Amino acid sequence: MNTPAHLIFGAGAFARPDRKGSLAAALAGSLAPDVSLYVMVSVTIWGLGIPAQTVFREYYYSDAWQSVFAVDNSFVLWGLLLALAAWRRWTLIVVFSGAALLHLAFDFPLHTHDARQHFWPLTDWVFISPFSYWDNAAHAGVIGLGTLGMTMFLTVLLIQRFQALGIRVLFVALAAAEAMSSGFWRVFF
Repeated sequence: MNTPAHLIFGAGAFARPDRKGSLAAALAGSLAPDVSLYVMVSVTIWGLGIPAQTVFREYYYSDAWQSVFAVDNSFVLWGLLLALAAWRRWTLIVVFSGAALLHLAFDFPLHTHDARQHFWPLTDWVFISPFSYWDNAAHAGVIGLGTLGMTMFLTVLLIQRFQALGIRVLFVALAAAEAMSSGFWRVFF
């Protein structure tokens, strides 16, 4: 899924107005598995001036980049953090790691040739799904519509749940970003 959808899904699952800090923890956890990608792509394209096509066709698939993605996309590592947080009763870390695991749970079945090593460090095995959130050759049209529908449903739920105008605007902006990025990525790539 696109990152805005991950943020909406994570907030919908874990953020509550009566749990102070839960929204920030849910958003941060939902974003965490994608942070390395954003940093590496930004530095490579804008810092080093390497064309986006080279980054996404070569660098993305390199052993070096996949090694980084294996760490922040590991069910094993996020599961250990969740278990530790639950044991220690660190509520916001439970929310953070739970949102990250939810992100991985949606990414796992929706990546084809761009899949990650989700069970690192136990194995470097990669599940190549027949479904993709972005690749039209792997049913992205249907997946994208379903994701967008759920994003809109959860956005309405979150707007009802949270009364602060700034938070409501954030959710609407994320939903709009998801609506635009779903079509944008399929056209761009």
